Amino acid sequence: MDFDKREYFRCILQEEMRALLEEAEKTVSEMTADTTSFPDPNDRATQESDRTFELRIRDRERRLLNKIREALERIDDGTFGTCEMCGEQISEARLKARPVTTLCIDCKIEQEKKEKM
Repeated sequence: MDFDKREYFRCILQEEMRALLEEAEKTVSEMTADTTSFPDPNDRATQESDRTFELRIRDRERRLLNKIREALERIDDGTFGTCEMCGEQISEARLKARPVTTLCIDCKIEQEKKEKM
């Protein structure tokens, strides 16, 4: 993969990381600032349910942040865009759809087939 394409994907990944960190910061500030106490048990339950849902989303985003960091490391060490299983180049279309991917589409399909069994 040439330098310009690597830099293109670096920008995409850095922007995605910035957006995720911004959302995480907003969630933390909202949750720490929210000291609303609801006398009605149903309202409290709804609030707890909403918080739990929000935290699950943030946990998924935390895992995505780790994948983004790993992808940025692969860009730095020159292995970005190379399939970890077969060593072939991952198509640019696949990388645009999922820049954190480590497998080409054929290897991913094979992995998913094995997971189903």
